[in-house]
Formats: sequence, structure tokens, C-alpha cells
Amino acid sequence: MSESRPFVSLATDFGAAYTAICAGVVYTIAPSANVLVLSDEITPFDVREGAMLLRQALPYLPVGVHVGIVDPGVGTSRRPVAIATGRGDVLVGPDNGLLVPAAEMLGGIVGAHALENPAYRLPGVSTSFHGRDVFSPAAAHVAAGVDVADLGAAVDPLPLNVPAAVAEDDELTVPVLYTDRFGSQVLGAERGDLAAAFGALEPGTPLDVEWNGADGASRTVRVPFQLTFGSVAVGEPLLWIDSSGWLGLGVNQGRAADVLGLAGARSLTLRAVPQS
Repeated sequence: MSESRPFVSLATDFGAAYTAICAGVVYTIAPSANVLVLSDEITPFDVREGAMLLRQALPYLPVGVHVGIVDPGVGTSRRPVAIATGRGDVLVGPDNGLLVPAAEMLGGIVGAHALENPAYRLPGVSTSFHGRDVFSPAAAHVAAGVDVADLGAAVDPLPLNVPAAVAEDDELTVPVLYTDRFGSQVLGAERGDLAAAFGALEPGTPLDVEWNGADGASRTVRVPFQLTFGSVAVGEPLLWIDSSGWLGLGVNQGRAADVLGLAGARSLTLRAVPQS
């Protein structure tokens, strides 16, 4: 990084104390770095949620080195990796798809290297805290000027395993990306997917939403497509396009995951309401 005070961000599922340790490692190796904890509250082990957070947030952060750690495979043969992007950022974390959606938003992947060089790790590497021992040191060294290619061999990062939205006439099946802190479901579909299934949706248009709950039973609720939460009464559900361009399913001043019984749902099917 050419900045006189390089920028490093951290996003983890660790909680505050372990993330602070990672920040301390970065400061020790690159004391001039400006280190931001983007989040230490990603749902533990939820790679998909972490990937969507990074995708949403990193375009609004300065060019820098961004560490993402949601790593249920820590200590196994999964690779630690650094990904260079077209915008000039370097993303550091496990090679489990976590970093790829954000890299695509930052100008695409222009190179990726495994974190293999022991010179850019801590002297002792644990089997359970690669955030401290592998990812944070690598990020700090890159922030201090080390070339990404010096970290290890070139690799092809693994993609994030998320099903695509499937649009048919008057029907759209979408994956649940994650549940946000307000209990809304963030869904893997964008405005174009809605248009492909339903045409131009006017605010107030009702859609039937169907899913299978944790018990395997099918559930259906009728929900209007709206522009904002205030368009429905308190406690009522809505579908809307969120600030990242994703389709969302929420409840005005309530938790859709609880109010609608969405626990365990991995995908939803939206259907046009038949005209009477």
C-alpha cells in the first residue's frame, strides 16, 4: 500500500475481545495503520452473512487491506488467501467464498495468493486462531508494503456457494442470504429478478410467499411489495428493495424471522396473486 497511513478493516464473527487481539497484531506490525473494526458481530459460522456484509460495506470504505474472518474450517486443509482487486484493495481471509462477492464489487479479482510464507505469520500458529496468527499478520505486512505475491503461490479462490434466483412466469424462487439484526430476511434477488418474474411491480402489489419451516411444514403468507417500511402498519410484513439492492422481507417495527416463523428457511418462493 502506498498510503502514508494505510487503511485496514476487520470483519469477524469473533466478538469484541478476539477481534481486538487481531487489531493489536496489525498495529504491532504496521503501527502507522488506521484500523477499523467493521464488525465483530457476524453470526458465528455464517459465511454467507459475512460475505454479504463485506459486499455491502467495502465499496464505501477507503482503498486498503480488508480482513474478513468467518472460518468454520479453521485448522483444516482449507487455504488462507489474499485477493487483490481491480480497485486496488487486498482482501485477506479463509478461502471459503467469504471474500469473493466483495472482490467482485471492488473491480473484480486481479490476483490471489495463498498465505504460505512463514515470514508473514506469527512465529507460532495455533490450530484455532488463524485470525491472530495468519490473517492479521499477512494483512499488516501488506499494509506496510509487502507485495501480495510474496505471501505465497498464486491460487484460484473458491466461489461463494449461493443458489441463484430462479425466475419463471409469475414466480420467483430466492435463497435467504441472512437475517439482519432487525430480524428481516435479506434475499438473493435484485430488482431485475423481480421484473423477470412479475414485470413492473407497483407499490402495494401483493405476492404470496411460501417456504418450508424448520419442521419441514410448508407455510404461506401474503405480503405487499412496498417502497419503505412506513408504507405498512406497525407489525405488518412487506417486501422491499434494501439499500444494497437486495430484496428484503421484513415487518414494520418487528422481526420477520419471529413474526412469520421463518426460522430454518433457506429459500422462499414468491408467486403472483391470481386475479379474481
